[in-house]
Amino acid sequence: MLNTSEALASWLRLALTPGVGPETARRLLATWGQPSAIFEQSGTTLRQVVSAAQAQALCEVPQGWHDLRENTWRWLQTALEPGMARALITLGDPDYPAALLEIPDPPLMLYALGQIDALRQHAIGQSVAMVGSRNPTPQGLIHAREFARCLAASGLTIVSGLALGIDGAAHEGALQGVVDGPLGTTLPTIAVVGTGLDRVYPRQHRDLAHQIAQRGVLLSEYPLGTPPLAPNFPRRNRLISGLSQVTLVVEAALQSGSLITAQQALEQGRDVMAIPGSIHATQSKGCHLLIKQGAKLVESAQDVLEELRGPGHVAQVPLAFTSTAEDLPEDELLTALGHDPVSLDALQARCGLPTARLQAQLLELEMQGHVGRLPGGLFQRLGSA
Repeated sequence: MLNTSEALASWLRLALTPGVGPETARRLLATWGQPSAIFEQSGTTLRQVVSAAQAQALCEVPQGWHDLRENTWRWLQTALEPGMARALITLGDPDYPAALLEIPDPPLMLYALGQIDALRQHAIGQSVAMVGSRNPTPQGLIHAREFARCLAASGLTIVSGLALGIDGAAHEGALQGVVDGPLGTTLPTIAVVGTGLDRVYPRQHRDLAHQIAQRGVLLSEYPLGTPPLAPNFPRRNRLISGLSQVTLVVEAALQSGSLITAQQALEQGRDVMAIPGSIHATQSKGCHLLIKQGAKLVESAQDVLEELRGPGHVAQVPLAFTSTAEDLPEDELLTALGHDPVSLDALQARCGLPTARLQAQLLELEMQGHVGRLPGGLFQRLGSA
């Protein structure tokens, strides 16, 4: 980890140099070892390894470098709550996550916030990436929280991206698993974000990000001050899958960033799993496609554990998904129904109730004249109730 202002300055300068991408930077580092040595070379010497334009850029100070150096050094030195820490981990550092060295495009630097000591012990075989829709069904959110809770309580680390929807639910479940689970883990969750670590995106997850920093780790390859730029999020997905032995897709539409993560996982030699859903739910179609293409169908957290640890492993916590949902208030169920005909599967996906419980509530509403039963197994809200 960087512990001097001078070392920080040379790494930031290399990262900021225009026209010098990660691949070129790795080639330069392979030749001269450290960024400071790169900047001691003449343009003529540099041109033996890179193009003339790149050599010229390396001989000039990048725009914004001085301010970023000062801001980053200040960020690293700022005191935090007991147990929390900040770090900037560079490629080749002993603390650099070994799993990321196996992927085709490891980042030059990783900004880290949270339980840095636990991150040093992170093992790819003990990590599961959980990804899915930003607009999930109620059942999808329940699945994400419950799977993450069970897996974290069994000692696994849940890796996700802090986005709305499935990502957030997975982080929440992992943190809950450490509270409730008999086994626990020193690193329940890692959030890989697409912005600088001096900001939280989305803002709704500010409190969640703080909880993760207290008990897990936030990671980013992007410099401080980086806003939520659209191209950064698909790119960071390679780190989510790269840090994990298994990528579990909870819910995903056909045009979903989660499918990009699954593809990257396969390219990295990682396993892909998917949770099936209703054939009527758009959010399930991506999972069904993955299963058709060979992803393992997952019905319980036990399925994931057996993939990681073998069928002989006996779990210490309840792993099969069981819903604890009670009856929905009548007005909430009517709101979930909407005013258009809806199938039982689609309604279940919206409200998250077990089938038997939902059917019982629908029967009660039907007897009260609030719901009508239509041909083809459809239900429709009646009147203005």
